[in-house]
Amino acid sequence: MTGPRFNEWIQSPKVRVIDENGENLGVMYTREAIAQAAEVGLDLVEVSPNADPPVAKFLDVGKYKYEAQKKANAARKSQKTQEIKEIKVRPNIDDHDYDTKMKKIIEFIGEGDKVKVTLRFRGREMSHGQLGMALLQRVQADTAEVAKVEAYPRMEGKQMLMVLAPK
Repeated sequence: MTGPRFNEWIQSPKVRVIDENGENLGVMYTREAIAQAAEVGLDLVEVSPNADPPVAKFLDVGKYKYEAQKKANAARKSQKTQEIKEIKVRPNIDDHDYDTKMKKIIEFIGEGDKVKVTLRFRGREMSHGQLGMALLQRVQADTAEVAKVEAYPRMEGKQMLMVLAPK
């Protein structure tokens, strides 16, 4: 343990000391506390620098770092990343196919994922853009209670895109 903070801390006359079992040993001189920590084979670590007097604890620094890293890894593993799922539809989709796609959209949104609805036009369908817009507005209306529109329908080449996100 070195550096400007360490030197400043060593020079502070007294610290409140907590032993490895969590028991308060009281206020003592820093050098005395370091000596007691060395007797039990541990390090003296400042845990609360802003307290008056500062609080220090007997710890095994290597074990402490290992435990902290383990906690951070567990937290990272348990957090869910939001994915973008894509549902592809056509402008003249049948009602049953539409219902199936809607079930999947609601399932994805229920899992906390965003959904990108892609409407692909082919051939002469390009001249009937209003059909595609009507279909995407129908999707928006059917998912209004569980999702909000993050990106409103827009044309990109031969396809129309819309992104839905969970509320």
